[in-house]
Amino acid sequence: MELGFFTMPIHPSEKNWRLCLAEDREAFLLADELGFVEAYVGEHVTDKAENITNCMMFLASLASAVKNIRLGTGTVNMPNLHPAKIAADIAMLDHMLDGKFNFGISPGGLATDAEVFGNLDKDRNAMFLECINTVLKIWESDVPYSIETEHFGKITTEVAQMPEIGQGIMPKPLQQPNPPIVVTAVAPFSKGVTEAAARGWDPISANFLMPQWVASHWPKYVEGCERAGREIDSANWRVAKSVFVADDLDTAREYATNPNSPYIYYYKQLFTKLKKHGRVNLFKEHKDQPDDEVTLEHVCNRLIIWGTPDKVTDELLAFREVTGNFGKLLYAGKDWADPELARRSMVLMAEKVKPAINSAEAGKTQAAQ
Repeated sequence: MELGFFTMPIHPSEKNWRLCLAEDREAFLLADELGFVEAYVGEHVTDKAENITNCMMFLASLASAVKNIRLGTGTVNMPNLHPAKIAADIAMLDHMLDGKFNFGISPGGLATDAEVFGNLDKDRNAMFLECINTVLKIWESDVPYSIETEHFGKITTEVAQMPEIGQGIMPKPLQQPNPPIVVTAVAPFSKGVTEAAARGWDPISANFLMPQWVASHWPKYVEGCERAGREIDSANWRVAKSVFVADDLDTAREYATNPNSPYIYYYKQLFTKLKKHGRVNLFKEHKDQPDDEVTLEHVCNRLIIWGTPDKVTDELLAFREVTGNFGKLLYAGKDWADPELARRSMVLMAEKVKPAINSAEAGKTQAAQ
């Protein structure tokens, strides 16, 4: 199992924005230093708590600072931008990152973002699919472009082009034919995982799903790979998880579970938003569970793993018994309410927990043989 990083992020709405951005950036630099293999960041335009408005811009700020880690959009909310803009910006970012880039995409999940961009009452899934298809078409095409779309109009430079001097020609990414594409799976038994796998894309299972629903993603991924004749490799399956590790149990319990905990705040934000928009089912243990049984306390108890390295290792191994083995655990970043403890958690995750998990699973494999 390799270790990655994923942050939406979610910060207290009253926290200084510059401090939020500085701490988020520091978390990515620390992940790189600790040997995390990849790191993703989300974006939202209309949310004071989820306050990175452009994940591409944030990653570009890291281009000259990181050494080894692959960076990824987590995700570009495709319906909110014109596909020509996305194609050009992602191509540039891929070059800035020397090809160490993963292209995370989604329809976007924040209703106010959809509203501000005029998409609230539109079929955003259809817009998402048309947008990514158009981006890929731009990258595989040469001037003159002439791409008809339903939602974004005709995309062309044929009227004003002067290709002999480079005018009218759109850039292509460094990784050919395109950067690796990943999608975030947020629904149990996600059909989107199957369709993504069939297209050569890979899934990230969200950190706000119950373990049994995370487990439901692997068979859907296998189904898509089989349809496309693609190699089935669990190394391509990423699972995000909310984890906090401390040197002693009391510190871990206090930081992860007290009412002012950044972990509790994170799930309170998600719980409030999903409940408001009729999506509390994502937190359910079974599909027929009554809504009033789905409480914030229950969600936090089930979805936050906290403790000493030994306790966290045991609980993550138990989690993997439910989900099956996945290739990359994406440590879900939270607000740095206490920067020292937040940093220490990432250090312990990389230096204590990950090696212990891999050692335990290697031992199981040897015993089975």
